[in-house]
Amino acid sequence: MDFRLEFEPAPIDLKLDLDDQIMLIGSCFTDHMYSHLTASKFHALQNPNGVLFNPVSIAQALTRYMENRHVEGGELFERNGLWNHWEFHSKMSCTDLDEAVLSMNRQITAAHNFLKNAQWLIITLGSAFVYELEGKKIVANCHKLPAASFTKRMLGVDELVSLFNRVITLLKSFNPSINIMFTVSPVRHLRDGFVENNRSKAVLIHGVDRIVQSGEGLHYFPAYELIVDDLRDYRFYAEDMVHPNYLATRYVWEKFCVACINGKTREVMKELEQLKHAVQHKALHPDSAEHRKFLEKFKKISQSLSQRFPKLDLAAEINHFS
Repeated sequence: MDFRLEFEPAPIDLKLDLDDQIMLIGSCFTDHMYSHLTASKFHALQNPNGVLFNPVSIAQALTRYMENRHVEGGELFERNGLWNHWEFHSKMSCTDLDEAVLSMNRQITAAHNFLKNAQWLIITLGSAFVYELEGKKIVANCHKLPAASFTKRMLGVDELVSLFNRVITLLKSFNPSINIMFTVSPVRHLRDGFVENNRSKAVLIHGVDRIVQSGEGLHYFPAYELIVDDLRDYRFYAEDMVHPNYLATRYVWEKFCVACINGKTREVMKELEQLKHAVQHKALHPDSAEHRKFLEKFKKISQSLSQRFPKLDLAAEINHFS
């Protein structure tokens, strides 16, 4: 007897390779994808501005990276002893103004250089709701200012499509070889309300569908559908009943690997998984001949992988088994 309907995402035509540079930007769901990618030794960069939820702030950040447009001290504001920027998450805030500006500009420069040479950009949209400061500027983070300081509204589908069509045009000019993958975060924004959250996700899903149909090198991975329609159970959520737990994100990652990563790379990932387990192995008798054979075996595997794939950084593993 089947108790759920399993969903298999359609494979994308051009798949990720272990040599690819991958930038991830958007909702906190990118944290999970980034962790899995880096654990598999992919060269990835995540959220230089910190977590960004709404499409406008994501588009603003990408535009700033492409232009390598640094922030200036006058763009920041002080609140509760911290210097903040409306386009950056509060984790980028600092008690010292100069330090905050320097840190943010380092992130912008790193993002500019990385994005210029990246093969993939993965954009995860969290919410269609935006917060406008005094009816003008859409902010990435409210930095604990009173709600009365902002006007909250939901983007329309046409507005979303127009916004990203402009950004994609800029990206293709900035880096002609880049491929762009959209996902919609399965994290529910219940502070907006149950009905409002579903309306917001619907705007994102409809808008992204129109965007990816508009040109080459544009893809959609259904992370939202895998959690909401496939797993579909609160046992796959954290205690807050909002964020997917490790089991759920691992499931999404496994589906992502099959649909979006090429077969050769997946074979290497299996070998890397073996190395990971070997590193975590705790020997009962570390001085025994058996354990020395174990170390030598996995040292040779690490060295072989390093020779076959020079871009793989296996220095830590080789050192461990040595």
